[in-house]
Amino acid sequence: MKYLIASDIHGSAFYCAQLLEALHREGVDTLLLLGDLLYHGPRNDLPQGYAPKEVAAMLNGVQQRVFCVRGNCEAEVDQLMLRFPVLGDYCLLEAAGKLVFATHGHQYNLQTPPALRPGDVLLHGHTHVPAKDSSAGFWYLNPGSVAIPKEGSAHSYMTLASGTFRWKDLSGREYDSLTL
Repeated sequence: MKYLIASDIHGSAFYCAQLLEALHREGVDTLLLLGDLLYHGPRNDLPQGYAPKEVAAMLNGVQQRVFCVRGNCEAEVDQLMLRFPVLGDYCLLEAAGKLVFATHGHQYNLQTPPALRPGDVLLHGHTHVPAKDSSAGFWYLNPGSVAIPKEGSAHSYMTLASGTFRWKDLSGREYDSLTL
């Protein structure tokens, strides 16, 4: 199974359209969204092409391929707009025999991690900065942000296939990878 992993769309129809182009270009089975889909949040400026209703319609168009976890900007009203579950705090995946704990990052993160074994993966968005770090004894991975990247990072996503994570900008250019 091949996943496209993305976070922090924040209501940008402009960047969501590019993400869906990547979804089709990558030929993935599942789109795993790590939260903050429709609302930009009070700490962020409006992203380019801010149109939450359009983002909801675009994502509903691929609903059969979407798994999602709740971000700090999701609310029950967002669930009314989306035809796939968005209010779970985390989901669990397996990659190369390792546990992948996927969450948004505002509750479970490097400061408050879940119980993980060496080689397992804490996967979250929230910071808007791509990351790959194993200093905590497990892997911490972050795809960055689709719409509002920070610290000079690219508008980005990840793929996961056959135990390999690949970081890519929205044009599909790979700039980092990790094989478990």
